Amino acid sequence: MAYIRKKGKGWQYTVNIGIDPVTGERKQKAKGGFKTKKEAQIAAAILEQEIANKTYIPESNKTFEQFVDEWLHMYEHSGKVKISTVRVRKHESDNLKPYFAKLKLVDITKTMYQNALNDLKTKFAENTLSGIHSTGRMIFKKALEMDLIKNDPTKFAYVPKSKKTIEEIEQEENKIKYLEKNELAKFLRTAKEDGLPQDYIIFLLLSYTGMRAGELCALKWKDIDLEEGTINITKTYYNPTNNTMKYQILTPKTESSKRSIEIDDTLVKALEEHKRLQNELKMRFRKTYYDQDFVITKIDNYPGYPEMIKVIENRMRRLLKKSGLPETLTPHSLRHTHVSLLAEAGVGLQEIMDRLGHKDDDVTRNVYWHVTKTRKKEAAQKFAELMNGL
Repeated sequence: MAYIRKKGKGWQYTVNIGIDPVTGERKQKAKGGFKTKKEAQIAAAILEQEIANKTYIPESNKTFEQFVDEWLHMYEHSGKVKISTVRVRKHESDNLKPYFAKLKLVDITKTMYQNALNDLKTKFAENTLSGIHSTGRMIFKKALEMDLIKNDPTKFAYVPKSKKTIEEIEQEENKIKYLEKNELAKFLRTAKEDGLPQDYIIFLLLSYTGMRAGELCALKWKDIDLEEGTINITKTYYNPTNNTMKYQILTPKTESSKRSIEIDDTLVKALEEHKRLQNELKMRFRKTYYDQDFVITKIDNYPGYPEMIKVIENRMRRLLKKSGLPETLTPHSLRHTHVSLLAEAGVGLQEIMDRLGHKDDDVTRNVYWHVTKTRKKEAAQKFAELMNGL
């Protein structure tokens, strides 16, 4: 039976909630702050009903930052995520800590969580904020599963969005960076004639397949079938410290990233020549060569180790400068270039998505529509000319 009493300016209830399994003593829960006796009686009755139905969850004193640290540990050791993903989740959860760090999990309300998202909207881009919200939902879902909270404050929460103006949409389209067909030809010609060793095959692979730089660095010869003309993408390279010997080969970015890419004769012949040169390198460093079957490797220092993404970025910047092309372009720009050329060749959007390992991607879609917009105008013009000739 609940005990209701006046406390200060409000009312408080005390309810027996069971026996402590360690001490064998009776456990009680007291809660105050109710404005009227009736409010305290109703709250006590709800609690007693939960105890009777065995649905009562004792409130945890655990703070948000304490639980986030525990959750990250569980998340990392679940065996289902990559180290790089754990780093992202930690970064995203760190952005929520300024709002909730010292608060008890049970004290964080839906309003407080939504207000945090609204404030974060002023500091981060929409994609970044979506990531933070996804992590927040994961954290509180786990707290709910562990019976640390009764209600999930992220339920019904949303990422605030700003309606984009026509000018902003056009600016976004202009920000998409890729090379036109003649610019790519110039860039690859520079790589072949004035590039450092392996530059040509590196950038030919990136621009002719649309693969990510990390996928290129992780690529092994066993992934390539030169007779069939295919490359299988099954893994990615990870090296946050840029230490040649401390690299990691991880599963791809997403499940859809695993794919088989058809390649043409130009790339097949370039790969055959590259393999011949690599075999010569193995003979030269036969005692020290790190032979793990990587396609793109270090040559002089640490021969055989996979090349680093940072080095590829630096090499591309050098070639862009020599070519007189924008030095702001990156290896990822060649991925967008691949999309634009496929679109220009008349390949469908879904086929392009499959080739790039995208389940859904706004940038790919924007590049595609930007390129095909011209083709659609040409089709309309041809139709008009046809009708005028009648």
